[in-house]
Amino acid sequence: MPQITRRSLAAATAVLLGATALTACGSSDGEAGADGGPVKLTYWAWAPGMDKVAALWNAEHPDIQVTVQKQASGDDLVTKIITAAKAHKGPDLVQAEYQALPTLVSNDALADIADEVQGAEKHFAPGVWQQTTFGGDAVYALPQDSGPLMFFYRKDLFEQYGLTVPTTWDQFAETARALKKKAPKKALTTFSANDAGLFAGLSQQAGAKWWTFEGDTWKVGVDDAATKKVTDFWGGLVAEGAVDNQPMYTPAWNNALNTGEQLAWVSAVWAPGVLTTAAPDTKGKWAMAPLPQWSAGENATGSWGGSSTAVTTDSKHKAAAAQFATWLNTDPEALAALVKESGIYPAATAAQTSGALAKAPDYFAGQPDFYTKAAEIAKTTAPAAWGPNVNVAYTAFKDEFGKAAKAKTATAFGEALAAVQDTTVNDLTKQGFEVAK
Repeated sequence: MPQITRRSLAAATAVLLGATALTACGSSDGEAGADGGPVKLTYWAWAPGMDKVAALWNAEHPDIQVTVQKQASGDDLVTKIITAAKAHKGPDLVQAEYQALPTLVSNDALADIADEVQGAEKHFAPGVWQQTTFGGDAVYALPQDSGPLMFFYRKDLFEQYGLTVPTTWDQFAETARALKKKAPKKALTTFSANDAGLFAGLSQQAGAKWWTFEGDTWKVGVDDAATKKVTDFWGGLVAEGAVDNQPMYTPAWNNALNTGEQLAWVSAVWAPGVLTTAAPDTKGKWAMAPLPQWSAGENATGSWGGSSTAVTTDSKHKAAAAQFATWLNTDPEALAALVKESGIYPAATAAQTSGALAKAPDYFAGQPDFYTKAAEIAKTTAPAAWGPNVNVAYTAFKDEFGKAAKAKTATAFGEALAAVQDTTVNDLTKQGFEVAK
């Protein structure tokens, strides 16, 4: 049976192999375990409280029992999953970030569960669902949580300085300049190079496609027109001093938010949790609005973060594992538990305004419709295009754009983007992928 390898990932996700790829280890939902008892599944996950959520399933499904094994997140888990897959000792299910899925599929670690999860697509926004299918008919995971981008701002300070919440990026730039004229020591926001996820989400909103494929060939478009537009925009604002250039998540950045030196933050739906810690003295003074658009009348956002639930190629109970994954990410009881126990923003659209999300975060108590607005924004999530070496591109971004932010010149930003493109292409080639010139 053909397998999806590094060189054939593109063909497989284009459904040239269809549902026949990576299905050899499947079994029916009703199949008993090896000892005649219940099917026993293991689930590698990092989200807190996932064992409590699984306990709800176990209580209702005595024939399929799930054990959660807590793991580290990020690249460490990706490496561990790949290592386990090569030794054929992987778990049944894994929690995987969206951008990690192509890497895991290209290393034959994830099964195609399209047949087992038919009908699940309707529970998710198209742009979110696409991240688990790569735009093809194969389904490599079910969306679990998402991080739609939004605009967070100090409502009181906007009123104090006579600023209007920008609805376009041109207005955003003018707002930044207007604030500098009225309060030179303050900044609307900062450009930070220490987390590529935000920049990726902004590029996603603009229509960027960093990785695409045709046949067996990958094309890297980190320097595509959409991303160049985003780079030029932020590089220009940094160069003219309209926005700050300090990195996020530092004591200095926290202080800027807490004292009002920075009035706004382009972030994701999970921002209230960060602000609660970073700027505790400003609770109740912030508001959230949709992300500015590149053209008036458009309605799109990007995403920053988010993860999925995938079934591995090592699972001897693929159908049972897919059944649990479907329940975990579409069942109202499971989704309410995920919000309560794991603190996630569910990818399932119906759960984004119900249960634990019916009430606004305490930090945004002055905006009671916070999650209603967030749900509307989440529906507009643009498709994302991930590839097999996102980690390399992200590391290059941090290095190159970090230097550009310090240099504070538009030229430096352009050179940084070109360097990230070259590094990403060279790494793919080195790994043995076919890469379009």
